[in-house]
Amino acid sequence: MADTPIVLVDGSSYLYRAFHALPALSTSEGQPTGAIKGVLAMLKRLLKDYPDSPMAVVFDAPGKTFRDELFEAYKAHRPPMPDDLRTQVEPLHECVRALGLPLLCIEGVEADDVIGTLARHATEAGRDAVISTGDKDMAQLVNDHITLVNTMKDETLDVAGVKEKFGLPPERIIDYLALMGDKVDNIPGVPGVGEKTALGLLKGMEGGLETIYADLERVATLGFRGAKSLPGKLEEHRDQAYLSYQLATIKTDCDLPVGLDDLALAHPDREALLALYRRLEFKAWLAELLEGQDEGVDDVAGGTPAPQGSGDGQDAGSGGAREDHVILTREGLDGWLARLAKADRFCFDLETTSLNYMVAEIVGVGLALEPGEAAYVPLAHAYLGAPEQLDCDTVLAALKPLLEDSGKTKIGQNLKYDISVLANYGIEVAGSLEDTMLESYVLDSTATRHDMDSLALKYLGESTIAFEAIAGKGAGQLTFDQIDLEQAAPYACEDVDITLRLHRTLRPRLDAEGRLAEVLERIELPLIPVLSRMERTGVALDGERLHAQSRELETRIQELEGRAHELAGREFNLGSPKQLGQILFEEQKIPVIKKTPKGAPSTAEAVLEELALDYPLPKVIMEHRGLAKLKSTYTDKLPRLVNRRTGRLHTSYHQAVTATGRLSSSDPNLQNIPIRTEEGRKIRQAFVARPGYRIVAADYSQIELRIMAHLSADKGLLEAFAEKRDIHAATASEVFGVPLDRVSADQRRSAKAINFGLIYGMSAWGLARQLHLDRNQAQTYIDRYFDRYPGVARYMERIRSQAAEDGYVETVYGRRLYLPEIRSQNRARRQGAERTAINAPMQGTAADIIKRAMIDVDAWLRAGDMDAWMVMQVHDELVFEVAERQVEGFIKEVKARMQGAAELDVSLIVEAESGANWDEAH
Repeated sequence: MADTPIVLVDGSSYLYRAFHALPALSTSEGQPTGAIKGVLAMLKRLLKDYPDSPMAVVFDAPGKTFRDELFEAYKAHRPPMPDDLRTQVEPLHECVRALGLPLLCIEGVEADDVIGTLARHATEAGRDAVISTGDKDMAQLVNDHITLVNTMKDETLDVAGVKEKFGLPPERIIDYLALMGDKVDNIPGVPGVGEKTALGLLKGMEGGLETIYADLERVATLGFRGAKSLPGKLEEHRDQAYLSYQLATIKTDCDLPVGLDDLALAHPDREALLALYRRLEFKAWLAELLEGQDEGVDDVAGGTPAPQGSGDGQDAGSGGAREDHVILTREGLDGWLARLAKADRFCFDLETTSLNYMVAEIVGVGLALEPGEAAYVPLAHAYLGAPEQLDCDTVLAALKPLLEDSGKTKIGQNLKYDISVLANYGIEVAGSLEDTMLESYVLDSTATRHDMDSLALKYLGESTIAFEAIAGKGAGQLTFDQIDLEQAAPYACEDVDITLRLHRTLRPRLDAEGRLAEVLERIELPLIPVLSRMERTGVALDGERLHAQSRELETRIQELEGRAHELAGREFNLGSPKQLGQILFEEQKIPVIKKTPKGAPSTAEAVLEELALDYPLPKVIMEHRGLAKLKSTYTDKLPRLVNRRTGRLHTSYHQAVTATGRLSSSDPNLQNIPIRTEEGRKIRQAFVARPGYRIVAADYSQIELRIMAHLSADKGLLEAFAEKRDIHAATASEVFGVPLDRVSADQRRSAKAINFGLIYGMSAWGLARQLHLDRNQAQTYIDRYFDRYPGVARYMERIRSQAAEDGYVETVYGRRLYLPEIRSQNRARRQGAERTAINAPMQGTAADIIKRAMIDVDAWLRAGDMDAWMVMQVHDELVFEVAERQVEGFIKEVKARMQGAAELDVSLIVEAESGANWDEAH
């Protein structure tokens, strides 16, 4: 036998198994890719395991085969291929061909029969054959020269393996299938004969179907359960058993248009793979291919480097050999300054010592005017042997007029960071801004990454130099000033060159898509300097108050721990899910309402929250967890985040994180400070104003409900808001059929849950759970709501249909949220996308409105004589620090400006108060 086996891959089997077993994935355009990725991963594994073997990937062809003629109902019960799977077939075939693998899809013959025939031809030619499949039917083909490999389960079956797995040798697998049938393929088998009975029959009779039917009387004496009644069943369904035998038998004598000589691997089509990996957004494989590391591809192709600039960007530059300039002399700097002075736009990027804008020091500046040429001006590289560099203050002074020139457009990636760092050096960047991170975000906010490296791979097809590649990793990672200039300069030049090329790729795409360019130009880009100023201003923090609260929390946490031990009857680790699960579900016999993926009873927060309604120990655990999180996340941590130089807390706001357009923040995350508990409000008391100033908090009232009224044009909602009625009481009056002045507190609370729940797509089950009702009662409330507000129902139906047709929804201002799962055949995923479709236009519009308000308020504060600063943005609220003497006038003006940030069919209402701290201002 030859040393290298022939590998035959059951592509159809793996396609279905990957689709059902692996996570659902899709591209930013909504193309499902999970099954494709799963099958390709298996193929790559096989190419690695059998590098020198001939190989073929075999798929079922559409149309009937001889089995359909034998049995009309063959595979008739199979549902049609799901749309999410069908759309993956052709792209998968393209990928298989691009990998250089022979792809067989032969009409009139099933993939099993093609594989069986080729495997027989291989053994007759003196070759071993490996069949890669997950189907048990294939076990009938196993012999001394044919083995099965299942890469999904990392399982290999030879003759002994088949016996161990099925309890039968390979030559009895057809009899086994004939007796018990196959529901998937609609092979009928013998009614009443399952796996155990079939196995007992074949072992007991020591033969196959012929042996069994030759001596049915003996079957009744075999001794296993049900054996006595089997002879009658077997006789009654004799014809069906033999038909099932024929249907289950894999043909090994098909007349095929291909032979073993056609199974040699072809040279992979590298350019086709690059295009496919980009289109399908397989970023890791694309990066490997570009770097010559893709198994089974570049080993064959010789690892040829990828040509740069192979993306499809309009005027993105050739991306060929880049011309890098390292500026070490004044003459070289003056040359670039002259060129920058003549240009109406340029790209720049700072290399610094830290990602924290408050402490970062500038190490060098990258500059670019046209793709393919970049300059790096090193200023503070301080390693041993570093060349003499230009003076930092001198260079920044020379660049300052250009950076502050309002007539020049500045292009960058995450410009807010660079603007904040430059502000620390006395440079206020002015002029129009173009930010590739935000261009990518506005183009598709559902994409998970908007960093330069990811964008370069996605849009330009280029793998960039990773920072870790030049700086190292972990505790020993170098800061940029410690990196050798020979490595630092290409990295810095690449940053500005890629950024400029990305801008020229992304901006035309934005201009071509609806009103996305307006969202970028009127909301996101003008917000950059606003957020930079707000971050650098920071907010004062009362550290002593927080330290005192930490001590109080520690006392209460210890008390709760003791109470939990008392309720459990013994001591245990409250942070151990295993110990907690044992006490709750084994010792206290509390019902299990959810399990982990591994089958253990879940002690997740949502589970404990539900159990806490009826059981004391889960309630204590929930309170303990909540207080412990407050202590570790806020009362202990916030004082450590105060900047020593300014004495204030400086968070970082992120524009390109949430799908809906809302801002997020980190270090600290201000969005998650709880306000409904006394302990949470105490944390807000630590956010204070300086002496002589007051905190002013201005909050949009019920903004999403008002946006719902505008979008739905529902007459009842519009009237309720126009007449300034309490919207929750008004809804309670309508739903519960009571006069407005007779609405109870409980009815108003229920109506509030309905109002907010429905705009988040809440179902009757969800409402029932929240209000502790039965599902029918909750459905009655929802039905009454839609009866009273029919415009809302019509809006929800319209937006679902529109989302399914377009694949996205829009805010009032044109921001888009793409919904890849909106056409999914998976009901749960599709319904989740529909709920998002209903809510996203409201959340997104609210985000747009507060951003517009921030831009306007910031411009007013900078132009006027108010002694006030915007210090925080949290949800629908803006927080300011205002001189005491100006508070009254400030509140009046800021309310007017925030309320005027949008023109809707419903008036916006802003509630604003002042106080010595943030909590008092509510």
